[in-house]
Amino acid sequence: MAASAAQSFTTHDLALVLFISAVVLLIAVLAVRFANRSGMPTLVLYLGIGLIMGDGGFGIQFENPELTQVLGYTALALILAEGGISTRWSSIKSSIAPAALLSTLGVLVSVVVVAAFVVLLLGKSWTIALLLGAIVTSTDAAAVFSVLKRVGLPARLTGVLEAESGFNDAPVVLLVVALADAATPGRSAHAWWVVLLEAAGELVGGALIGLAIGWLFARLSHRNAPTSSGLFSIGILAVAVLAYATASLVHTSGFIAVYLAALVLGNSNLPHARAVHGFVQSVGWLAQIGLFVLLGLLAAPSRLDTQIVPAIIVGLVLLLVARPVSVFASLAWFRFRWQEQLFLSWAGLRGAVPVVLATVPLTVGTPNTDWIFDLVFVLVLIFTLVQALPMPWIARRLGVVEAAQVLDLDVEATPLEELHADVLQLHVGSTSRLNGVEIQELRLPQGANVTLIVRGEQGFVPSPRTVIRRDDQLLLVTTATSRDQAVRRVRSVSRDGRMAGWATPLRSESE
Repeated sequence: MAASAAQSFTTHDLALVLFISAVVLLIAVLAVRFANRSGMPTLVLYLGIGLIMGDGGFGIQFENPELTQVLGYTALALILAEGGISTRWSSIKSSIAPAALLSTLGVLVSVVVVAAFVVLLLGKSWTIALLLGAIVTSTDAAAVFSVLKRVGLPARLTGVLEAESGFNDAPVVLLVVALADAATPGRSAHAWWVVLLEAAGELVGGALIGLAIGWLFARLSHRNAPTSSGLFSIGILAVAVLAYATASLVHTSGFIAVYLAALVLGNSNLPHARAVHGFVQSVGWLAQIGLFVLLGLLAAPSRLDTQIVPAIIVGLVLLLVARPVSVFASLAWFRFRWQEQLFLSWAGLRGAVPVVLATVPLTVGTPNTDWIFDLVFVLVLIFTLVQALPMPWIARRLGVVEAAQVLDLDVEATPLEELHADVLQLHVGSTSRLNGVEIQELRLPQGANVTLIVRGEQGFVPSPRTVIRRDDQLLLVTTATSRDQAVRRVRSVSRDGRMAGWATPLRSESE
C-alpha cells in the first residue's frame, strides 16, 4: 500500500484501506465486551491486534517512528480532551493538590529511582538511564480510566488517579524531550536547573492558556449554542484541540492546556451536555483504538524477546520501588492512610503514553537507543496485565473499596437536560450499611428520589417503607442542584448507617 500511495492512490486502494480499518474497528468493539468480562485491559487487546497485523502476522509493513509520534500526540490530545470533559470537578477538587504533587515531585523521584537501578543492574549510562526512567514513569489516562470503572473506589482515590493521569503527561513529555536532546550529539543541552525552570514556565503557560480558552468558550457556548447537538459537540471538541494547538504554538505545554480546557468546558453546564459527552467518548475510543493498533504495528515481535528480561527488571523496580517511593514522598503531606498509599502505588498503570514517548529518541536521533522502544513495549504489555487483573482483589484486601458505588448514567434523553436532572445508579456492596435501611430513612434532599430497585433479576418501584438489601441496584433520579447532596447522603448512610448525620456531620462527596 505504501508503494502504491507513493505513485497513485486509487479507489481500489481506498476500498482496501477502508475494509481493513472497518474490520479492525469491529474487532476492537467486540474486544471491549471480552475485556469487561475477563477484566483484561482493552489496550492489551488492541496492542495484540497491531502485532497480529504487523510483521509477526499478516505482514503489514510499518516502520515510521516519526509518523507514529505525530499521530500518537494527536491521539493523546483527544484522549485527554475526553478525560477532561468527562471528569466531574466535584469528584477531583479535593485531590488536585496531591495529584499535582504526584505529577511533578512524584515524577522526578520515580525517574531518579528507576535510573539508579538501570545504571546498577543494566549497566547503562546515567543520561540514558534517566531518559528511560522518564519514559516509563508516566501513568496513562486511557488505561487508568478503563480499569477504574470496575473497581469501586472512594471518590478521593479515584480523583487522585484521574487527575494524576491527566496532569502528568505534560511534565513527562517535556522531561523526555530535554533528556533526549541532552543524550544526542550536536543538540544543545542546558543545565538541569534551566531545564526545570523552562518546564515550569511551559506548564504554567499551558495551564493559563487552557483555563482561559475553556472559560471563554464556555461563556460563549451558553449564548451562541447551535440547535444541533451534533454540531455543538464538534465545536466543543474543536475548542479543546484549539487549546492544545495554541499552547504548542507559543512553546508551552499543549497537553496540560487541552486537559484543563476540557475540564472547564465539561463542568460548565454546557447545552447538549449528554450529546457532548457521548461524542467525545466515541472520539476517545477511536483515538485509543487507532493509537494502540498503530503502536502494535510499529513493534517487531522478532526483536521483543531480547528485551523481556530487562523489561521485567525495570518494571519490577518501577512497581515495587520507584512508584511506592514517589507516592509516599508526594502524599506524606496529606491525610492518606498507608493502605490507600499502597493501592495508589499499585494502581499507577502504564499504557500508550510511555510507548509513544519511546519514539522520541528515535525521531531525535539519540544514538544507541533503538532498544528502548522494544523494552518499553514489553514492559507495558506485561505489567498492564500484572497490575490491572488483580486490582479489584487488591483493593478489597487493602480495604479501600467503596461499600456503595454511585455511578453516573449517560441517559440520552432531551427532557432530562431540559429539567436539569441527573440519573444515578447505586450498587449496594456486601459491607454497606445501607442493608436494612428503608427508603424513607435515607432522608434524601428535596428533588431526589429512588425510582427503581433491581433485586436479582426482578425490578420494582419502591415505596417509602421498602427495605434496601445487599447487592441491590438502585436507580436514583435527582435534580442537578440536589445531586451532590444526594450522593453525600447515600455515601454517609452506607458508611455510618441510618443514624448518619445525626451523630456525625456529613462529609463532602470527595471524601
